[in-house]
Amino acid sequence: MERLKVGVIGAGYFGRFHAEKYNRNPKVNLIGIADIDFQRAQEVAKKNHTQPFSDPTDLFDKVDAVSIVVPTPQHFLVTREFLQRGIHVLLEKPITSTLDEARSLVSLAQAKNLVFQIGHLERFNPALTALSPTLTNPRFIESHRLQSFIERALDVDVIMDLMIHDIDIILSLVKSDVKEVRATGIPVISPHIDIANARIAFENGCVANITASRVSLKAMRKIRIFQPNAYFSIDFAQRKVSIHRKKPEKNGIYPKITEEVISPPEYDPLEMEIQAFVESVLTQTPPPVTGQDGLKALQVAIEIHKQIGA
Repeated sequence: MERLKVGVIGAGYFGRFHAEKYNRNPKVNLIGIADIDFQRAQEVAKKNHTQPFSDPTDLFDKVDAVSIVVPTPQHFLVTREFLQRGIHVLLEKPITSTLDEARSLVSLAQAKNLVFQIGHLERFNPALTALSPTLTNPRFIESHRLQSFIERALDVDVIMDLMIHDIDIILSLVKSDVKEVRATGIPVISPHIDIANARIAFENGCVANITASRVSLKAMRKIRIFQPNAYFSIDFAQRKVSIHRKKPEKNGIYPKITEEVISPPEYDPLEMEIQAFVESVLTQTPPPVTGQDGLKALQVAIEIHKQIGA
């Protein structure tokens, strides 16, 4: 079977990992790595036994698909060029900086019948995938995504950097339109919002409370999901799940809560994300996280930003 010809645009922190995963995939021929910092492209290309390029356009006639791992402000222009040339795209989150840009890319991919996947990596976390079939009717969701300050991804605020992970997860779980968004947040260290809280109310009555911070002393990536007769706690960092259910009432005694702790089988979420993208391209089937999913998450993230008024 002929292998899928793939390129990686961006040889920075995440781009390096994308290149490594493609290089290990037996269904992929990693054609090259492109970065405006040619020395960086050379380093990543050498490690992954492929060719370096300083200009992404050099890959136009050489690849079937690309991962685009560049700063968010560049997402639209770079992705549009590849989609226009009939090349399938896996684009790191968030999809774009603006809704008009996101809508344009989604429409273009649909018109060209191309796979357009957004890199919302937490969708592939073992803890979430293990629990997803059990989550049938969420009514209240509470999430915390906290980390200490690091000098990376400072071109976006904490909403686009961290909170958007949980926005995407919650939208994928709650099968209802958003009714109302309320939010607050402030910059602490950077010029952008560094800590934020949002309350999202859905048309079906579900409510989600989301907190994200990149100025915390202690890291945390947890979400709790409540539905009738049960609630679930997911630790994304530890990749563990606890399921709490109501024990049947006996002889008029008030019911108790039972706890079941699950440690799902370990696997690499990024490897699974890239594998899913490759399979979608090869089989011409929709990816697990579509461009439309990325657009919906961006819509909520921008509304949160508007509510904060920053």
